[in-house]
Amino acid sequence: MGVREWWARLTGDAPPPAEAESVELDRAPTEAELLAALDATDASVADGRVPALVASRVRRITRTVRDTLPRVRNLGLGSAEAYAVTATATTYLPEALAAYTRLPRQWADSRPVDGGKTSLMLLIDALDLLASSMEQIFDAAVRVDANALVVQGRFLQEKFGHSSVDPSTGSGLRLP
Repeated sequence: MGVREWWARLTGDAPPPAEAESVELDRAPTEAELLAALDATDASVADGRVPALVASRVRRITRTVRDTLPRVRNLGLGSAEAYAVTATATTYLPEALAAYTRLPRQWADSRPVDGGKTSLMLLIDALDLLASSMEQIFDAAVRVDANALVVQGRFLQEKFGHSSVDPSTGSGLRLP
């Protein structure tokens, strides 16, 4: 801002500054939308358009994502892991499948395209990586609940635990 603009604003002779443009951010998909995306992915491999070894890997990934969705809040809603679950359901998995299915099947399954690997081999490698990653994320999400159970059990043991209790008299029980 120059001296003239500053003086004009100070004296009230300048037009009001332009309103900042509003930025509309994409909203995160709902759990129902993610489940619908997983259903569509499962349907895309159910009709025999991909080899059975691809379809089984896809179903393994979608099953793990489905199991993780109710627990994604355990990961932290803005975490990289929560994002990876969402992106796997809506982008990573569908796009990998789409890239493979756009190719002629015989060509994709028999012609080396990268480092001696066929498109089918590359897809399987990608699916195995996604499956492994989703299983690690699922384990992390479930571990939060498991750790809470451990903590609660230790608390109860400390609060109500005893070394020797006579079952007939209940002696030895420590009460708060």
